[in-house]
Amino acid sequence: MEAPTSVREVVSAPQALRGVRKLTAVTIVAELGQLSRFPSARQLMGYSGAVSSEHSSGEHTWRGGITKTGNSHLRRVLVEAAWSQRYAPTMSRELRARQRGLSPAVQEIASKALHRLSARYGRLSARGKPKQQVVTAIARELIGFIWAIGVEVERSGCSGCVAA
Repeated sequence: MEAPTSVREVVSAPQALRGVRKLTAVTIVAELGQLSRFPSARQLMGYSGAVSSEHSSGEHTWRGGITKTGNSHLRRVLVEAAWSQRYAPTMSRELRARQRGLSPAVQEIASKALHRLSARYGRLSARGKPKQQVVTAIARELIGFIWAIGVEVERSGCSGCVAA
């Protein structure tokens, strides 16, 4: 049984990101459904449970670890994908092949993600943060880029996308 064209397009587009291949993209789409149902990337980040907890009183604000209240399977897949961001932001032949046929807007978002996430990993590591904490922060931003790509594909219908 084959998935509808709209689902195939939403699955193929996030594969333009480093660390997101077919199984990861299918898992994300299966766990989230339609990405545009989230009004903003921040709300999707909250749904994933990868946002920091906060305890506020008056002018005092204390932020703790991630809430873990969201979808644990989604969060695990995102963290696994985020580990690939620790490398220099180079475009591999395989990644270029996965981006071939996607809309220029999706390719632009993927390029921004490649550079931003790799640089952020380097900055956080240089500050002495534990690796797991760094990767969790990268996973939180990665879901934001996935949301942007998913919404772009759903909005445009992605007539120029290739099938997954």
